[in-house]
Amino acid sequence: MLRARGLGSGDCLAYYRRYRCSIGDGSIISDNREVVTRARRLVAALLIALGVGVFFAPLAPAADKGGILVVQVEGAIDPPNASLIRNAIERANQDKFTLVILQIDSARTVGVAPNQIVRTIRRSAVPVVSWIGPSGAQARGGAALILEASHAAFAAPGSDIGPAYPVRLDQPELTSAPAVRAELEKLATANNRDPNGAARLTNSSLSARDSNAVGAIDGVRPTLGETIVTLNKKTVTTSAGEIKLSTAKIIGEGQDRRRQPNQDVVFDSLGISGKVSHALLSPSLAYFLLVIGLALIVFEFFAASIGFAALVGAGAVIGAAYGFDVLPVNLWAVGLLLFSALAFAVDAQVGGLGVWTGAGAVTLIGGSIFLYGGDSQLRPAWWLLVLIIAGVGVFYVFAIPPFLRARFSSPTVGREALIGEMGAALTEVNPEGVVEVRDARWRAITNRATPVTVGDRIRVTAVLGFVLEVEPEEGGAQDYREKRSRRKAK
Repeated sequence: MLRARGLGSGDCLAYYRRYRCSIGDGSIISDNREVVTRARRLVAALLIALGVGVFFAPLAPAADKGGILVVQVEGAIDPPNASLIRNAIERANQDKFTLVILQIDSARTVGVAPNQIVRTIRRSAVPVVSWIGPSGAQARGGAALILEASHAAFAAPGSDIGPAYPVRLDQPELTSAPAVRAELEKLATANNRDPNGAARLTNSSLSARDSNAVGAIDGVRPTLGETIVTLNKKTVTTSAGEIKLSTAKIIGEGQDRRRQPNQDVVFDSLGISGKVSHALLSPSLAYFLLVIGLALIVFEFFAASIGFAALVGAGAVIGAAYGFDVLPVNLWAVGLLLFSALAFAVDAQVGGLGVWTGAGAVTLIGGSIFLYGGDSQLRPAWWLLVLIIAGVGVFYVFAIPPFLRARFSSPTVGREALIGEMGAALTEVNPEGVVEVRDARWRAITNRATPVTVGDRIRVTAVLGFVLEVEPEEGGAQDYREKRSRRKAK
């Protein structure tokens, strides 16, 4: 019927839509029914095929995407950067990239074992190449091991490689110098480089040219593009065996002839969350966040509210805690920094310099200097410590007291005249809070047996620096007139 007319599936649907309302010709009605049946079967078959395809899609082999994956590794080799490297190599193997290039500029390794990255490189069927660049880049500690583990190693002029020991600055005692030397020699030998030259990177820092001269790397190339085209026709040995690289093509004619990459170059780096995590693992930033966060929290405490400064301070302390979870922190030094904030707050409350200010300064300096364990390279620079300690000291001694005088001052000359004055509680006073007396806000304390609720009337019984001692208008622990009469009797 329809098949004899030479109609395909699309024509069938069109034919059905055209004649579905016809009722005059029995043959057409019969045709319509057959069209409906076939259309339903076709739709059912398509839905089944689609469902099967979706279900088995994860099991299907990845398409051959090709291309060169460049992984930009900047800063410390830490958990975020280590995950970046390992995930990129695994992605390259899964998505059929032809080459992975690690662009490295790293002066330290913290919180990760570089041998995990080394194993990932050695197991990769896709060639992994390291380039220390651009000019001025470094490869120290674990980065030097990653360089030697790579199937090919290059560096930009002006860059430095080594020392590889200590590998991890947070736990320098985990690996000895002889063990690092042996590992460098083994990796260099596996990649057809000079093991003796690689061994020199154990305790020495060599320039790119010196590293190339002793055979620790495969060459010196000024740019990433030069590195890529240099790899053309180079043979490397991966877990899949020997691979002859094809990375360049010649374009132009005559003097304009030049080489350029013959495939797409894709760049990979830390995302926003990875960059935030990486930044918080900086020893200097984590230390700065802690002391500044504590200062802001103390400031908000005296402001008698929970506002912007408190939120920022709490966020800073949380950020510091995240960094301290990975960094080698001395907990007793953290305790000193916490105590320093408390000590400064005590003298700030009474509005003068005293023993507590001195104790705060000493513990601030001690906690700052001895905050980090591990290798000395993790400690913040001395000039940064001086700036932060001086800034925090000035804040506690010269910023908070004037703020308190401005916020909790009385327009009446002579604070002793406030004794006996009536006022109202702006917050609950139990045993501390804020009251208003003579149209001025004051920090206040009361006896625990006589708490004051918001809005209650209060009476001032004593003035302690910038703090008023108050009691409820009715039911106070002792009337202020009785205190005066007893003093006069004595």
